[in-house]
Amino acid sequence: MGRLITMWNLFCRHKYLVVTVAFVAIIGVLDENSLVRRMSHKYEIATLKSEIAKYEQQFQEDTRKLEELDSNPETIEKIARERYLMKRPDEDVFIFEE
Repeated sequence: MGRLITMWNLFCRHKYLVVTVAFVAIIGVLDENSLVRRMSHKYEIATLKSEIAKYEQQFQEDTRKLEELDSNPETIEKIARERYLMKRPDEDVFIFEE
């Protein structure tokens, strides 16, 4: 019983400290919206924003290439020759592999 009284006196003497520590523990770690989860969500948002920027840049580049294909028939011929190894009837194609 003496030990319980000693604990109670210690609690009464430092009640603000105990309440502050409990509050920080609940808000910082145990709560559904804890600081740890908020930090992980911020990191995930930053990662997703950089990924969105990368895909927007890729979209702009692909749109530019598509417009070039629609407007320039020489580009279509260049892609057909390089990618699909097409040739004109009077040509010979040599492929060099490194």
